[in-house]
Formats: sequence, C-alpha cells, structure tokens
Amino acid sequence: MTLDCDICHENPPIIKRPRNQKALCKQCFFLAFEEEIHYTIVKGKLFSSGDVVAIGASGGKDSTVLAYILKLLNDKYSYGLKLYLLSVDEGITGYRDHSLATVKRNEVQYAIPLKIVSYKDLYGWTMDDIVKATGLKNNCTFCGVFRRQALDRGALIIGANKVVTGHNADDIAETVLMNILRGDVTRLKRCTDIITGEEDALPRCKPFKYIYEREIVMYAYFKKLDYFATECVYAPNSYRGHVRTFLKDLERIRPACILDIIHSGENLTFNQPNNSIKRGNCIRCGFVSSNDICKACLLLEGLNKGLPKLAIGKKKQKQQALLQYNNF
Repeated sequence: MTLDCDICHENPPIIKRPRNQKALCKQCFFLAFEEEIHYTIVKGKLFSSGDVVAIGASGGKDSTVLAYILKLLNDKYSYGLKLYLLSVDEGITGYRDHSLATVKRNEVQYAIPLKIVSYKDLYGWTMDDIVKATGLKNNCTFCGVFRRQALDRGALIIGANKVVTGHNADDIAETVLMNILRGDVTRLKRCTDIITGEEDALPRCKPFKYIYEREIVMYAYFKKLDYFATECVYAPNSYRGHVRTFLKDLERIRPACILDIIHSGENLTFNQPNNSIKRGNCIRCGFVSSNDICKACLLLEGLNKGLPKLAIGKKKQKQQALLQYNNF
C-alpha cells in the first residue's frame, strides 16, 4: 500500500479498494463509498420523493450499514423518503434473538422506527421447529421462501411501497454462479437486476449492488457502527456457502472478478424464446406467486401435514404430491 492516499495525497491510506486497487485514507474512502451508492440510487432510479421504504434489517453488517447510509443520503440529498426498519424473527435460538437486540439499538441510534414480524406469528413455526422436522439439508429453502414473504407482509403492515435489502456485490456474484451451476436460466436472466418485482405492489431494490462486502465491513468498522457479526447457525450447510468459498478463492487471485461476474450476468443473451413467468396472486394467501398456490403455502402445507418435502424437488413430484394432498 502506498504512503499517501491516492485521492487527497495528504493522509495515510487505510484501505486498498478491490475494484480499482486505489489506496484511500479514511475520509476519502467514506466519501467515495457514500457517493458511489448515491450514484447507483440516482442512476437506477430506485426511489421517488414520498416513497415509504422498508429497510430489511437483520442486525448484520450489510443491513446496518444500509440503514445508516440511507438515513445519511436521505438527509443530505433530500430524497424525501420515509424510512422504516423491518426485521424478521425466524426463531433461531442463540442467533436471531441477539441480532434483533442490535436492530433495536439501531432504531434508537438512527431514529428510524422498527417493525418486527415473526415466523411463529405468521406461519405457526419457528426455524428451530422446521429444522427438527426437516433436518439440515433443506432448511435454507424454507427460510428463504418464508423470509421473503414475511418481508412483504411486514412492509404492507407499515404501509411501505418499496423494500430495500443489503445484498452486496459478493451476494449477487454468488447468485449468478449458483444459477449457472444449477442451469437455472430463468433466474439467471433476472438475478442481476437492481430492482426486482417492479410489476408487483412491492418492488425490491439493492443499493449495494456494486459494493464489495469487504468495503462494507471496513466502513462499518471505521464508522464504529453497531452490528451483529455472528453467522446463522444453519448457514454453513447451505449450497450458497460452498459457492461463497469458491468465490473468495477467486477474489484472492483477481479482486475484480466479483464485479466482472455481475457485468457478465448483466450482458448475457439467450437464444431461446423469452418464456418469462407470468405472476399473479396465490389463491390461498393472496401474495404474489407464479403459480396458483405460492411456494410458501406449499411448504407450510407440507410442514403441517408432516410431509416437509411436499414442495421440494422436481416439479413432477410436487404436482403428484399436490394431487394426493390437494385438500387445501
């Protein structure tokens, strides 16, 4: 690392940025980090004045920095947003209870109101209960589907018209790789979109799309932000965890690979016709779904019937199970 900051040429650097290898001092890094997010927000047209924005808040580094940054930029550039913190209590003993304590402190620190919704209240199950019933192999499938719908439900309760999440460049690059490895062309087409669900009542935005996870950690550290650093106790068993390890190995060899993977995903073209999925509403719960019955309702039905794999596996198997247990 050089002796002086590559921007101001006055102060000693504290970080070498992976995107361009520039060495920046603390203040220049703060400014560059914040302005790049502002540029992403403006260029992507993520918000309009008067929007009620629910910030998906887990208490971790990404969502904590996201809440801090949106509060700062909303005040600095007069976005005209009404911000809320929205947390989901999955019911993971020894993990989520501690992280929610962090979110409650953030509520006071940033003066942003907080709403908490729980799996237990919404679905009658906690993640601990689900893991006991299903084992560790498919627990992330249940959690991901339930969490997504829980955020939608919580956002509707507080009257939000947009949801923002702390998904960073590393997360999106991982998703691109996962979809390639699974051959999931449909998801590959849209996984790099900075706004998803624009056709729905609750679009989701990713202001950190081009921000490296390492820089988020450094920003939180030097700003002395209050966040919860422990990984979910069930996460090490996830497929994403293996892809993350692979991506980190690539990053050590070539730091720019993360943004390169995202840009590759953005510019992919497909020869096959566009068989885009038509989205409607679940006939059971009323939330957005590409099928008559949404994945959350199928998973919940399987749990309640003692058949947790009802909605997991090949489509044909799902249909056969539904025909047999279609008394919804």
